[in-house]
Amino acid sequence: MRPIPVLAALALGLALTATARADEKLPPDQQAKVEAMLKQEGFTKWKEIELDDGMIEVDDAIDANGKQFDLKLDPKTLAIVKRKAE
Repeated sequence: MRPIPVLAALALGLALTATARADEKLPPDQQAKVEAMLKQEGFTKWKEIELDDGMIEVDDAIDANGKQFDLKLDPKTLAIVKRKAE
């Protein structure tokens, strides 16, 4: 029996499990608040909204001019704290 490959496989499995838990769906009430804020800020559509590392992340948000951004929002205030053009 080779313990190293078994340990490596276990470590990889744990790493993948931890990664899978990093991105979480928002509760429906908070999702609705984020969507309302995005519309108020002039965004017309977006791909995904999730909680990751304590921040709300919005992927591929499209503004009224058709420009695409990835956004990070403060989960308490819903303020946009980072806007990265795609």
